[in-house]
Amino acid sequence: MKHLSKLVVAALMIFGLNSIQAQDENNPWQVSIGVNAIDTYPANASQLSEALGQTSSFGNEFFNANDHWNILPSISYVGVSRYIGDGFSVGARGSLNRISKLGDVAVDDLSHYAIDGTIKYNILQNTKLDPFVEIGGGYTWVDEIGAGTVNGGVGLNYWFSDNFGVTLQTQYKHAFEDYGVTHLQHLAGLSIRFGGTDTDGDGIYDKDDACPEVAGLEAFNGCPDSDGDGIEDGKDDCPNEAGLKELNGCPDADGDGIADKDDACPNEAGLEALAGCPDADGDGVADKDDQCPNEAGPAENNGCPWPDTDGDGVLDKDDQCPDVAGTVANNGCPEVTEEVQKQLNDYARTILFDTGKSSLKPESTSVFVDIIQILNEYPTAKFTVEGHTDSVGSAKLNQRLSEERANSVRDFLIKEGIAADRLTAIGYGEDRPIASNNTRAGRAQNRRTEINLVK
Repeated sequence: MKHLSKLVVAALMIFGLNSIQAQDENNPWQVSIGVNAIDTYPANASQLSEALGQTSSFGNEFFNANDHWNILPSISYVGVSRYIGDGFSVGARGSLNRISKLGDVAVDDLSHYAIDGTIKYNILQNTKLDPFVEIGGGYTWVDEIGAGTVNGGVGLNYWFSDNFGVTLQTQYKHAFEDYGVTHLQHLAGLSIRFGGTDTDGDGIYDKDDACPEVAGLEAFNGCPDSDGDGIEDGKDDCPNEAGLKELNGCPDADGDGIADKDDACPNEAGLEALAGCPDADGDGVADKDDQCPNEAGPAENNGCPWPDTDGDGVLDKDDQCPDVAGTVANNGCPEVTEEVQKQLNDYARTILFDTGKSSLKPESTSVFVDIIQILNEYPTAKFTVEGHTDSVGSAKLNQRLSEERANSVRDFLIKEGIAADRLTAIGYGEDRPIASNNTRAGRAQNRRTEINLVK
């Protein structure tokens, strides 16, 4: 029976380790080992005394360790429990002792074995000073006599660290059977809590660690802050560079409120609209891209103001004659006035042709110089070169001759550099006289060339 009792206690320990549920949320298991003391004095043990052939007397003394306690000077109890939540733990405990004092009566050394199931409630959780209450039940053997008990007790754990502490406990064990012994059992021992996992070794158990694979800080639930800027890496846009909270952990070297990673000019305070670059002249073109950083100008001209080379009030970009002063109405080009038109035709009417032909006489060369000078002053103006004849001869012949002479003048001007698209040759024959064909002087005036502005 003695050996059987020991086997039962051992089996219960193994069962407890494998099947009981949790100790605290991080270290669910608690194992306690130590010594126990049995005290039968406060309880009525007369039935057991009679069963064992002993006599017993009880006085008013309730608690006297020297006279009443039975202590085995060795490890005499082992307990295991597992935390199940909300401060509750369930467990099992096995103990052994030698009974030599049964109340006031000395008896032969009697073996004492007990196995108990426990339900424990920790009153103050997650503290070093850890008081608890406990209820349960079990079975106790004194020598060969066994009896079931219902138990209730109080105790105190004191934790030196997360894992190690001491336990003091007293429990009252009431025997169901008349012959059983109702008694107090006092326990004192060392306790170990374990079962928590800390994969990354940062002192924060995986259960509470938001980053269980990476060592971190308690302030960030176990997540790291690699750059030490007070922002955990998971929320830090620049986890390897210390930065500002308002910029999600990124630095701002120039203090312009734009994170360096997004700042095209990180060492010069600038504008958000220009990706952090400055704009000294306020023209909307970043200085780094502005060819005239101190003079406002449009982006399409690289930040420089548009020039007006000829000073006519029309910007070069809109000026069709940027090197010649003109008028706004004529897109920056000079306008051909009536005076200029008259001067042009005064020159044109002096152009001489060989008689009855379209070939130009050499002496007309000088007048062409004056005509070309005027045409170059109005580089965008377009003109018609008109040929006219007198009425001598057939109208058909005169028409052909006027056309040929107009083309001869046009071809000469083009050869001298006037753009072909500015000149149109037209022959009017004898249809547009400016004087009478009945006189030699009138016919001389009608044989003419005119260069007129196309309006």
